[in-house]
Amino acid sequence: MKLLLLIVGWCLLFVLSAPLALLVLLLAPLLWLLSLPLKLVGIAVGALFALLKALLYLPARLLGGKG
Repeated sequence: MKLLLLIVGWCLLFVLSAPLALLVLLLAPLLWLLSLPLKLVGIAVGALFALLKALLYLPARLLGGKG
């Protein structure tokens, strides 16, 4: 469904302004490449918080707490 909305939006943009739509089409892969490091940082931060949570709940789990 997202892909369909993206295609319809791009077609509408192409009808309104063809040069702008072509520019968006050319810059989309560049923006995707620039966002990759941010996604990796997000994954690393999520993993760090999961590790901290596991370490903080470890004593309670060892003592038989429900978790």
